[in-house]
Amino acid sequence: MSTNNTSALDRYFKLTENKTDVKTEIIAGITTFITMAYILFVNPDMLAIAGMDFNAVFMATCISAAIGTLIMGFYANLPFAQAPGMGLNAFFTFGVVLGLGYTWEQALAAIFISGLLFIVLTVTGLRGAIVDAIPNSLKHAIGGGIGLFIALIGFKNAGIVVADEATLVALGSFQEPAVLLAVIGLVITGFLMMKRVRGAILIGILATMAIGIPMGVTNTSLAMDFSFDIRPTLFKTDFAGLLSIGEAGVVGAITSVLTVVISFSLVDMFDTIGTLIGTATKANMLDENGKLPNMNKALLADAVATSAGALLGTSTVTTYVESAAGVAEGGKTGLTAVTTGMLFLFSILLAPFALMVPAQATAPALIIVGVLMMGTVSKIDFDDFSEAMPAFFTIAIMPFTYSIANGIAAGLIFYPIAKIATGKAKEVHLTVYVLAILFILRFTILPH
Repeated sequence: MSTNNTSALDRYFKLTENKTDVKTEIIAGITTFITMAYILFVNPDMLAIAGMDFNAVFMATCISAAIGTLIMGFYANLPFAQAPGMGLNAFFTFGVVLGLGYTWEQALAAIFISGLLFIVLTVTGLRGAIVDAIPNSLKHAIGGGIGLFIALIGFKNAGIVVADEATLVALGSFQEPAVLLAVIGLVITGFLMMKRVRGAILIGILATMAIGIPMGVTNTSLAMDFSFDIRPTLFKTDFAGLLSIGEAGVVGAITSVLTVVISFSLVDMFDTIGTLIGTATKANMLDENGKLPNMNKALLADAVATSAGALLGTSTVTTYVESAAGVAEGGKTGLTAVTTGMLFLFSILLAPFALMVPAQATAPALIIVGVLMMGTVSKIDFDDFSEAMPAFFTIAIMPFTYSIANGIAAGLIFYPIAKIATGKAKEVHLTVYVLAILFILRFTILPH
């Protein structure tokens, strides 16, 4: 890369100011992409259950992820990647389509509306105000909770932790080649991290993938049938059907639509906020007031990508917790996100090759990132029980319920309760009280 190009990138993304360089940012972006590339195939699988075309959803997933991530990079200058969210796609399929009886076209319309709602909240500054109102102890707890959550995902993908009817979870079998490969990958990545090797996580993923070939775990078959046709889901949002008045009457129809839109909105908002705050805290990207620079721009990227994704044909787009893998590799600016976004676009052409990266190769990266993110817990004042209990619930509920949003909800519900009980009610921001009430309503009335 020429000096002129390098200096242009430096000026635009403020690389020197953020104490980083082009090479570091590109490696971080590649690492983030490889770590979250599984969504390119998991998301179509999930939405296919709702009756959607697999190939079309694959295309929509690639394009919507690229849109959100490129906006995040160019506009917000932050190293976070976006894609259709896990959990949100499950709610789309099992909660809205199969559970409430909406068609997938109507569900896409609800997501589009929630995206527009986010845009309004972001432009008016209300969404950012919500982030600013979250107490610092909960912000640190969010980082630790995400660490445990992402590690659990890694252990699960590796097969090291498996489901068990008697105990919920149990230890997997190390006689399985896939599990053994994940352990090998974890040892390799951990060793590289201890030696402070640049690009340790990315090298670990690629090395594990290569070792998986003779072990029969890495998929080397590229004979996949992709049509690369997005038309079956493109612009298929059904607003008329979503807003139609059925047997439930006007009130019933409005209530039903509102519950779906609000549910999508609440989960997406706090998944995104949690990921941004937790990852930024670990990377020391928050300012002296505990705020993330360009937060509103980051939230706007999420909102626009959500609406665009609905038009393309996929469930809610959100900021990905796997962005922490890139941040752990030193990614600090939007150049990391731009690299990831370009790879999402490029993956459209190389879709069969992306299948070669097994879950057991990315699982060690997630576990290592979990280790790194747990450090934020040390900043919580556990001697003050009114701070400790809400923080603990935030940390514990995330992995135990497999949801970042649930962990944040638990913390925000118990924080005002704890402060009221200790006579410190005035220390709690009014926004936190409002959020606590909304979350209580969500868990007791709205579908989830």
